Amino acid sequence: MPADSGDPIALLLAGRYPDPETGELLAADTLDVVIADSLDGREAEMLRAHAFGDRVAVVSDRNTHAALGQRIERALAGAFVVQSVIVPAPHADAATVAQLGAAVGPDTHAIVAVGSGTLNDLSKMVAFERGIPQFIFATAPSMNGYASVSASIISDGVKRSHRTRTPVGVYFDLSVIAAAPKPLIRAGLGDSSARSTAQADWLLSHLLLDRPYREAPFAMLVGDEAQLFADPAALLAGDTDALRALVRTLVLSGFGMTLCNGSFPASQGEHLLGHYLEMIHPLDVLHGEQIGVCTLAMADLQELILAWTQPPVLRPSTTTREELQRAYGDDAGASCWSEYERKRVDAARADELNARLSVQWDAIRARISSVIVGPDRIRASLAAAGAATSPSALGYTDAEMTRAITHARVLRDRYTFLDLAADAG
Repeated sequence: MPADSGDPIALLLAGRYPDPETGELLAADTLDVVIADSLDGREAEMLRAHAFGDRVAVVSDRNTHAALGQRIERALAGAFVVQSVIVPAPHADAATVAQLGAAVGPDTHAIVAVGSGTLNDLSKMVAFERGIPQFIFATAPSMNGYASVSASIISDGVKRSHRTRTPVGVYFDLSVIAAAPKPLIRAGLGDSSARSTAQADWLLSHLLLDRPYREAPFAMLVGDEAQLFADPAALLAGDTDALRALVRTLVLSGFGMTLCNGSFPASQGEHLLGHYLEMIHPLDVLHGEQIGVCTLAMADLQELILAWTQPPVLRPSTTTREELQRAYGDDAGASCWSEYERKRVDAARADELNARLSVQWDAIRARISSVIVGPDRIRASLAAAGAATSPSALGYTDAEMTRAITHARVLRDRYTFLDLAADAG
């Protein structure tokens, strides 16, 4: 689609998307995004448009190899020297990154990932370490990291966002996307639902702590998000327009993260809840399904706090490094402390923030309330697509979710409504 159509993806690819706050023209790091009813027969042509050499490693797992990987390998074989790398059990951890790095040939010129979240992140890490380009052919609309600069990898027992490079090309064949397992489609909807809670949390840290914040990643989502949540059930029926809206929302969310040099616009308190649950009770659940449930928990908390007519009164934190190390072990505890210490509220900081809240609380809650969707609407959207809406639907107990709401804030230095709730007692 040409940039003069007003399409935010086309404008970003052309370096002509106007920042809503400054008017600066913004550009995507990704060079190519193709979303089409079918890409069959176009695969080699799309890659040949980017000069990088003639040796490619096509990375897939058993499922994505059957769904699309074999087709990609055949299509590229006439134009490139193709190495097929099938990851038997993809895990988003440092050990698997090392294993994939060892499997990819030393003279590889580009990595072509075929899959979704974990395979994309693993391939990003290896491509970044090698200093070579990466391309991704999506097999499911399951997460918003396709076009982002970050890779979520578990290191030292804690899931972290690692800065890598965005893929050079991101490709979606909607005929393949429509055939994806239904849980993967629901996962993409769950990941997309986090926009509201993430924006509210990021705004809170901006308005209360003067941390940087940008409107651009949310402005570019408005049109597609409205279409997506107008009829979530159509996703499961294979409706091409609905799936295109979901894919576009996921791509734009990734662009937003890259423009902001981090996952701030898409990952806040709801992702902290998800990461914490993974730590205390690992389950075989899809990331996006988990994020949908955690988004609901976060939306409930935000709605509760924003209903307070009196300003919250913050108290100094009593959490210590030793306490975190006892709870999570020496390495993970030290990692959590290094994150939490940067936002920890001491007595002087509590006095400063309470003075600000006493004057600005009404303005803060009015501004944040203007951007949230609200838990009832999020719950209805997820339910319409048959997605999980409660911790128990995924295998977690209410007590585990309560524990996450209480303790997950120590995982990152981002100040969210989890912190405001805890600091206010």
